[in-house]
Amino acid sequence: MRLIGKTFQKLKNHRDGTLVAYVTGGDPAPKYTPIIAQALIEGGADILEIGIPFSDPIADGPTIQAASVRALRAGTTPRKVLEIVREIKNQHNIPVGILTYYNPIFRMKLDRFFSLAYKCGVDGVIVPDLPIEEADEYRRVAESFGIDTIFLAAPSTSKERLRRIVECTTGFLYLVSHFGVTGEREKVEEETIQMIKRVIPFTTGRIPLAVGFGISKPDHARVVVENGAEGVIVGSAFVNIISENQGKMSKMLDEIKESARRIKEATIQNLGIHSKI
Repeated sequence: MRLIGKTFQKLKNHRDGTLVAYVTGGDPAPKYTPIIAQALIEGGADILEIGIPFSDPIADGPTIQAASVRALRAGTTPRKVLEIVREIKNQHNIPVGILTYYNPIFRMKLDRFFSLAYKCGVDGVIVPDLPIEEADEYRRVAESFGIDTIFLAAPSTSKERLRRIVECTTGFLYLVSHFGVTGEREKVEEETIQMIKRVIPFTTGRIPLAVGFGISKPDHARVVVENGAEGVIVGSAFVNIISENQGKMSKMLDEIKESARRIKEATIQNLGIHSKI
């Protein structure tokens, strides 16, 4: 079992949910991402997800789209993001995944990308626009470097395709909580709860289940974990804090740390017991 899987298993043994915290690499500039990562870790993030900024992020809403623009304007490249991961991994023993669209990988070539990712300590890769039907070579190369390939399932995913996705994914299954793009939501919809319950029979005993897209508040995290998911993926909430506090680094870091702490605390599965993170 690799580091991502071990992290989910360790937390599950303690009846804790897993907080996967996303930020766009290089937002607002590459030098700040390791500092932001440290604030997330201090707040309670169990796994980090660092996005490679891309000019056409079709799965992302306005918040993360704007973060990609800021990062690209600051000169962030895929190689710089991988070097940021190296810096984070040199300081913290925490799983770090990369979220990227397939174009940057295609341009760099699979072997070169995964070789550099391995050298920089990347534990897993998420590619929202790569369907499993076209991912055989991608999975083979990633496996040769011991890097998890984390696939996504959506509300529209059929039972047959869900079974295939579960067979292909390693690390965890990324469950998209609703139709549409990333972004904060007011509440967890009933359809999300029903979707979690529909997917659990496919993942139980096979792969951890983490829910993302729209998970931005402690109440969201609590509902998702109480209904059977082993983790939550939170991105836009943290990216919004970065956006609103550009030029106010101390305030930004304090707010990120506090937001992560509150969301992480909500994933504790021992109901009625409040653990201080």
